[in-house]
Amino acid sequence: MSLANQVKQAFRNAFNEEPAFIVRAPGRVNLIGEHTDYNDGFVFPLAIDRAAWIALRPRADKRLLALSLDMQDQREFALDDLRRPAEVDWDGYLTGVAWSLQERGYALNGWEGVISGDVPIGSGLSSSAALELAAARAFYCVSDFEWDAAAMTLTCQRAENDWLGVNCGIMDQMISAAGVEDRALLIDCRSLETATAPLPAGTAVVILDTGTRRGLVDSAYNERRAQCEAAARRFGVKALRDIDLPTFLEREHELEPLVRKRARHVISENARTLKARQAMDRGDADLLGQLMIASHLSLRDDFEVSSPALDAIVDCANADAACYGARMTGAGFGGCAVALVEADEAPAFSERTAANYQAATGHDPALYVTKASRGAETVYAAG
Repeated sequence: MSLANQVKQAFRNAFNEEPAFIVRAPGRVNLIGEHTDYNDGFVFPLAIDRAAWIALRPRADKRLLALSLDMQDQREFALDDLRRPAEVDWDGYLTGVAWSLQERGYALNGWEGVISGDVPIGSGLSSSAALELAAARAFYCVSDFEWDAAAMTLTCQRAENDWLGVNCGIMDQMISAAGVEDRALLIDCRSLETATAPLPAGTAVVILDTGTRRGLVDSAYNERRAQCEAAARRFGVKALRDIDLPTFLEREHELEPLVRKRARHVISENARTLKARQAMDRGDADLLGQLMIASHLSLRDDFEVSSPALDAIVDCANADAACYGARMTGAGFGGCAVALVEADEAPAFSERTAANYQAATGHDPALYVTKASRGAETVYAAG
């Protein structure tokens, strides 16, 4: 049974009627452009065909009642009496989005509904942004405001930054809000301007889940963000986005060694991401794959956010003749990698790479071919 039908059936069971709306918002995989978003740089993700789903109906009062099928849990809260959670839990994403929308002046009505999703949690595929954008879409369905992808992106990012205390950049929310079917989305994380590009003909994207999870790495993430900000201050610019490679090479001696490595990754990654756009526009799978490989090496050696499991699965993928290039994706330290492969060979590539990785590490991976999907949307509205 599809997730749409699962939440619909669960809604019937819980509320004894059909839902008024069903909404979805996708997770994402980033082809290239990692740890550049909070440096005002460029990223190149695609919205994947895994998503968070909510079946819901409006309420007459300003309350929200949510049943999570995945967590086997139920939460209820008042929109005019929101409490910041002591620690992050699934309902914190709902209260955070409600808080952020109201802080931005949106008048919200209540709803009740059933939530489920198939974006693996903690995998680096942004299950949190999917839930945030699905919640925002649910509020849109029952309230009186216009849907604007950029505004919802900023709203949901603020929920994660200021309500939940996760200092994330803009990419995850933007691609979940504005994904385009069958296209990757180049995002300028300063202006939020976007441009689409198709994958090279005859290629497919395979997600490589290492079977390992990141654990508590918020401190490492925040540390790297602070190092990037220190480098930008030393160069006298707003963000590392404003320094090109030639300028960096002239001035890198001004930075202490560790900060220099962090800055080198971000600045070179921005350059690779813009080259990836050119490669996709030309249909050059070889160049795109080479850029992905270079990105992984930079993340491993300069930004130091890879892990033994990520390195192993990337090495197994890159050793396969059907693979143009593979790299870790997401915040790092565990989770997923992504590979660009020959489309006809994608299933066989996945089997070979999974077997080789398991033999090398003992971990049980999950590999699956994905395709670019639409961003947050209402898939069903009664009447």
